[in-house]
Amino acid sequence: MVSDGLLTAAGTAVYETGAIAERNTTYEVAEYAPGFVLIGDDSGGRGFLVRAGDAATAVFSSDLGDLDPADFQVEAADLAGWLDSVLAQDD
Repeated sequence: MVSDGLLTAAGTAVYETGAIAERNTTYEVAEYAPGFVLIGDDSGGRGFLVRAGDAATAVFSSDLGDLDPADFQVEAADLAGWLDSVLAQDD
């Protein structure tokens, strides 16, 4: 499956490539979580982030009001595994 962004029935959003820069600017990710990129959210105030420039990065989650990497939680060991779990929410 090829997709530029998605929104699951459970409310998990994976941002379209054209929206990633705007979302990262809006949430000031570069200031509060340097080295990370916000790639989606749960439609309830929790964001999903990956390490910039790391193809093998884990996927982390954080309250969008607290983007301190010390408070991040690991959601999946890698992006592919996380996407599989996101897509399984709709099954």
